[in-house]
Amino acid sequence: MKDLGEKQYVLNGLAAREAWRLFKIMAEFVEGFEELPKVYPAVTIFGSTRIKPGHPYYQKAETIARLMAREGFSVITGGGPGIMEAANKGAAEEGAYSVGLNIKLPHEQVPNPYANVRLEFRYFFVRKVMMAKYAVAFICLPGGFGTLDEFFEAVTLVQTHKIRPVPIVLVEKDFWSGLVGWMQERLLGEGMISPEDLHLFAVLDEPQEVVEYVKEKARAYRLLSKR
Repeated sequence: MKDLGEKQYVLNGLAAREAWRLFKIMAEFVEGFEELPKVYPAVTIFGSTRIKPGHPYYQKAETIARLMAREGFSVITGGGPGIMEAANKGAAEEGAYSVGLNIKLPHEQVPNPYANVRLEFRYFFVRKVMMAKYAVAFICLPGGFGTLDEFFEAVTLVQTHKIRPVPIVLVEKDFWSGLVGWMQERLLGEGMISPEDLHLFAVLDEPQEVVEYVKEKARAYRLLSKR
């Protein structure tokens, strides 16, 4: 009986901790839902944290964000260094909403100084919802596992109709060509995806063509008022 009592005590404690965790998750959702509607329409830009200022990818991310801001878009990033910093910088310097959705990690990700709208998250899945909910496009520059995760999640959500169709762009053809070739050869070749799934995203190089593609597709999908 004593063992059963101790077990129940442990289970009660665990239940209390899980209930408290639920409230923390809800609080993160509430904060995002209260703060981010003002940034719509936005483009969410993904890419490596490891890219340094002066790198061509950094400069390209900054230019894309700057051009998107001039067209009236806000820019959302994960709030950290590298590509995220470049995108926040480009948007902020054009006077647009420059949103940084930072994540708490064991090795702290330091928020970049260019986000003028900042939120901090403990839970990746809440952060991902906020990155998607107010975005009318996803733009992926070169990156690692995190960028791949974000790209494939965006494509999957559109493919499965869990979100409305949105333009999705991979920037830098040389970087992405191996992955796209593998998708064509193995995923499509072995029937894992349909031919139309490869049209859910575009692979582009130049910042201006990225902006024009996003505008054209966003209008076609009725995500924007006429600009």
